[in-house]
Amino acid sequence: MLAQAVGVAKILFIVCILSGANLFNFIGQEQPAWYLWCINNKIYSCMMVFFMCNAIEGQLVSTGAFEISFNDVPVWSKLETGRIPQPPELFQIIDNHLNFQKQR
Repeated sequence: MLAQAVGVAKILFIVCILSGANLFNFIGQEQPAWYLWCINNKIYSCMMVFFMCNAIEGQLVSTGAFEISFNDVPVWSKLETGRIPQPPELFQIIDNHLNFQKQR
């Protein structure tokens, strides 16, 4: 979710740079020199913002999360175990869930 927020903020910031909008008037602050530089160097600053935000988004998304659900029941979480299940192990977990559902 944080990665999505960074993505939205990236697009909004790029739009503000391209339009030349002074965001700092809305909060009652003087326009900083770095933002003025961004407005004067639109192509370079937009590319810089785009690539830097993409790198941040990539780091936020690459948690290595690997979740397996069977009939909407979580059966494996890489975040909890720290590893990916071996195929026989996963088949055994699914068989156990199927046997449990048959017994009901």
